Amino acid sequence: MDHRLLSLFATLLIVGAASAQTFTLSSSTVGGQATQKEVFNGFGCTGENMSPALEWKNAPEGTKSFAITLYDKDAPTGSGWWHWLAFDIPATSTALPQGAGDPAKGLMPAGVVQGRTDYGAPGYGGPCPPEGHGPHQYVMTVYALKTDKLGLDANASPAVVGYTLNANLLAKASIVFYYERK
Repeated sequence: MDHRLLSLFATLLIVGAASAQTFTLSSSTVGGQATQKEVFNGFGCTGENMSPALEWKNAPEGTKSFAITLYDKDAPTGSGWWHWLAFDIPATSTALPQGAGDPAKGLMPAGVVQGRTDYGAPGYGGPCPPEGHGPHQYVMTVYALKTDKLGLDANASPAVVGYTLNANLLAKASIVFYYERK
């Protein structure tokens, strides 16, 4: 192969790779540590139980819907703790406002299902680790999915929701924050 042609080909590969966009999730209301706004109100915690504002961008081609989860792998249960499961979010959505995890507020797009968390109710349930258990890591994830509906309702268990999300996954992006009760 001619060296000029090889050089042109290498340049095109580099430019193509540089212009590829990464699927990302961000929040303007939660950073590295949860605040009393996000913390659960119950189980001995006295927070505001408000889901953070979320924004995502650069979803992969073919995305037909999104889902959001919040998971605490450090919960002393043997299987972690699911704090939020929202799915069937339309592919046209790129953000959720602060407080959208409260089903009573009606801030989710039409048709979104908020599943039953490990607190036993649908909607967002914020951090509330056991006192003295150390800092817990909370992973907020947005899933880009290849289906517009998961075919599940709000009573589906978190394990079934997780399985179905992974079976329809195109890409996912996460942010992590921490919370500790002393």
